[in-house]
Amino acid sequence: MNTGEGQPQGEAAGRRVRRWLAGHRVKRGLAGLALLAIVSAVALTGYQSLVTTAGQHARPVAVDAARLAADPGGVYDRVPVTPSPSPVPTPSPTPVPPPLEDSPIHIVIDRIGVDAPVVAEGVDADNVPVVPLNSYQVAWYTFSAQPGTGSNAVFAGHVTWGGPAVFYSLNQLAPGDSIKLVADTGSVLTYTVTDSYTVDVNDPGAGAVMGPTSGDVITVITCDGTRYYTGDPVFGHAYTDRRIIRAALTSESIVGAVEPAAGG
Repeated sequence: MNTGEGQPQGEAAGRRVRRWLAGHRVKRGLAGLALLAIVSAVALTGYQSLVTTAGQHARPVAVDAARLAADPGGVYDRVPVTPSPSPVPTPSPTPVPPPLEDSPIHIVIDRIGVDAPVVAEGVDADNVPVVPLNSYQVAWYTFSAQPGTGSNAVFAGHVTWGGPAVFYSLNQLAPGDSIKLVADTGSVLTYTVTDSYTVDVNDPGAGAVMGPTSGDVITVITCDGTRYYTGDPVFGHAYTDRRIIRAALTSESIVGAVEPAAGG
């Protein structure tokens, strides 16, 4: 406890300390600054250990050296706290069927009673798209997009094959009708018909319907027009035109696994 008599002595001691500091400030300025930084750093390390032990701030505190020398006490008053990032919700996966080579699909067109297995095909040695050698299968062309991947997936099937074939009634489809691609895994892509028209097989631009598109669509092709005899040992007949059905993806869903249809 201090008394009134001790105050002058304290003031005199204080003046002596200040004179001593003034006399040594110039030649010991750099050493004093370094000492201050060291002492402050040690004090800061002890502070960090203290708050870590107390469980208040477990993360180390980054301190700028120049700011520490100029204002060593400031770091204790303004301990930076980094807010935890907000959790980002994980988007739900899009129920797109896996590649056709890995998971077979059926093309289902309720409007005309079609539920047909799809097979992957390419082009022959003459660069002509290969068609199934039966009446009930539908080809998906590997040079086109996988269904549900954002571009044009192209399918083709026969209109007749020794009688009515899978796409015998395809010309009855109209805008607004639905076409479904149903994978054996249960994924379903539903497309809505937007166009139905014919093209002449001799039209140089007819093949453009198989090209890529900016939207997720399917193009379904079969024969149309006038049937004529060709003498071909396999097909025997051909048609003057091709029926083109274009449909846009409108919904995606997952249902129970599909049992393979007979003959599929």
